[in-house]
Amino acid sequence: MKFEIDRGSFLQTIQAVIGVIERRQTMPILSNFHIEASETGLRMTGTDLELELVSHVQAQVDQPGAITVPARKLFDICRGLPEGSVIRAELSEQKFIVRSGRSRFTLATQPASEFPSLGDIDSADRHSIPNLALRQVLNRTMFAMAQQDVRYYLNGLLLALRHDRLRAVATDGHRLALSDVDVELEISEERQVIVPRKGVLELNRLLSDEDETVSVSLTNNHLQVDLGTILFTTKLIDGRFPDYEKVVPAAGDKLLTGDREVIRQALARAAILSNEKFRGVRLVLDPGLLKLQTENPEHEQAEEEIEVDYNGAPLEIGFNVNYLLDALGVMEGDAFRFEMSSPDAGGLLTEMGTDAHKYVVMPMRL
Repeated sequence: MKFEIDRGSFLQTIQAVIGVIERRQTMPILSNFHIEASETGLRMTGTDLELELVSHVQAQVDQPGAITVPARKLFDICRGLPEGSVIRAELSEQKFIVRSGRSRFTLATQPASEFPSLGDIDSADRHSIPNLALRQVLNRTMFAMAQQDVRYYLNGLLLALRHDRLRAVATDGHRLALSDVDVELEISEERQVIVPRKGVLELNRLLSDEDETVSVSLTNNHLQVDLGTILFTTKLIDGRFPDYEKVVPAAGDKLLTGDREVIRQALARAAILSNEKFRGVRLVLDPGLLKLQTENPEHEQAEEEIEVDYNGAPLEIGFNVNYLLDALGVMEGDAFRFEMSSPDAGGLLTEMGTDAHKYVVMPMRL
């Protein structure tokens, strides 16, 4: 193997794949990149056996070949080289030699034949989905995914594909986020899959802001997204996602509307003196007025008063302040709606004028 490539292109390719490489591995070879040089350029692969990323880049290849090299070390070497430099790499006596200017690095290798692969996804279930639509539903919901929950199916995000709609749903059992976007798909009946947390975060990182389409392929066990120069493949979570539609409350009889940014900033200030463990905030609602109250074990207190549009009966209800901040933070409209019914029932947050994005927050006792 022998090739030459400019540092910028090589570093960009490495950065696209490095996110899948875990620092601690049960198999040493999983700490490596698989690099294949051919007439079409370089193909770089990283995997953790659950998620696989493959990136393609143009390069001048003098001798084709394949090998695996330490991922983090190669990344640090390329990142440390001067901008605009040219990298020349070759395989010699099972050592990967990287040269640039007067710099020379010799890395240990492992055989390419020992590198595991998730395999090719041969599926007739392929869909073209607008890049921005997929990115939007992920951005709007992924914050509500659980982390290391024993209910493993919550440690991911539900993607539901229908002929006229793409939907994403995430919940950790205390809150729920749902986002819909209108798309046209050639699909006869709704298809639902649960994408693991790490896969969701990586896919969202890789999706661009460009107004183009990506190819999404589904099997019973895998989701694959072709992003052009990057091929993303993840195993799916085998489980039954909760019946989330039953969690979304019906219209509450107590409706609060207000300026999203004003209330978000007030919540952020009140959160400073909230209990660091439970993060509770009390909402005290009276006609035309919202009071936010927090306190902590040091007997420190914060109170914010905001004028709002509220004509319901007086209400006191507690929520996790982080849950409210997360939901308000991903909204885009200037105004929002907050529907509640009682101190013991979940609240429903939506943007003014649309029901495409819904956020359910369960109350807490303070």
